[in-house]
Amino acid sequence: MTSRMVRPARVALASAFTALVFAVLAGCSFQPEEKIWEISGPVFGTSYHINVVLTEDPEKLETLASGIDEVLEDVDASMSTWRDDSELSLFNQRNDQSEWIPVSAGLFEVLRKAREISSMTGGAFDVTIGPVVNLWGFGPQARPEQVPSEESLAMALAATGYEKLELRADPPAVRATPPQYVDLSAIAKGYGVDAVARFLENEGIEAYLVEIGGEVRVNGRKPDGSTWRLAIEQPVSEGREVNRVVALESRAMATSGDYRNYYESEGRRYSHTIDPETGKPIAHRLASVTVIADDCMTADALATGFNVMGYEQANELAVRENIPAYFIVRTEEGFETHQTPAFSSYVTQ
Repeated sequence: MTSRMVRPARVALASAFTALVFAVLAGCSFQPEEKIWEISGPVFGTSYHINVVLTEDPEKLETLASGIDEVLEDVDASMSTWRDDSELSLFNQRNDQSEWIPVSAGLFEVLRKAREISSMTGGAFDVTIGPVVNLWGFGPQARPEQVPSEESLAMALAATGYEKLELRADPPAVRATPPQYVDLSAIAKGYGVDAVARFLENEGIEAYLVEIGGEVRVNGRKPDGSTWRLAIEQPVSEGREVNRVVALESRAMATSGDYRNYYESEGRRYSHTIDPETGKPIAHRLASVTVIADDCMTADALATGFNVMGYEQANELAVRENIPAYFIVRTEEGFETHQTPAFSSYVTQ
């Protein structure tokens, strides 16, 4: 995660997401109309945009805005590697992690899901790869003056491995030998989306769209009865173009790509996505992958794992597991797209 602060939310009537149609039927008593309201603000080094469907109720909106801030602050205080005092950072700072260390229910939930996705992807998704990510300059530390040496990568890789992280469910606890540095940046944002979604449902909001830094979860429908429509971006670093539009109801979606977060050194481009097998940034033709799942935490982690695996391996796994996935692959002529059979029903254009 990349959060350093959470500020009060801004509440406004959403205008960019939908056109509201108002109808008055002759002879019928007036009923309060449901509208789409937007609650937005900065978080995790990015921003969140949350749409809720409800009748005009300033007090309720303020309650939702304050509650959302509290939920996201709790996630940040637990799982950020940018905060020295977060629950995760305090674990990472321990020189001895061999004894069971109690963790919060939320952190345990994320670690358990991370292990599940790591196992499914054969280690392509690995939250213990943080030291290698930091060597390449994509973590909280400053970017290195030169790319890491083979020796430093080998040393860092030898100490990592998701299998070294042991979990205990009751009561929630974790231990590791040797000590591990855990980085949840590829799954905690999705968990934050899910946490906000749970909060909204507990507050009686049945229709919503929660988006944090491009990761999305929706439920219900818009006031006009239509589903939520979401764009998949063309994987280009300059500007924003739409590659495909999907329609979702009660689902989550996340995208992972190498076209936003990268740097160049001595004429070479280095992606922020690190392959846990080689310890080096991915260097294949897969430009981006989008995954749809029941929850955003799963979609977030799978998208990263698939991005590490590359198109051929990821597509094979996604088809076998009936996972809705959409791949954009680089070619000499530009881009080509591929989708699993499970994804096709969501595409609108």
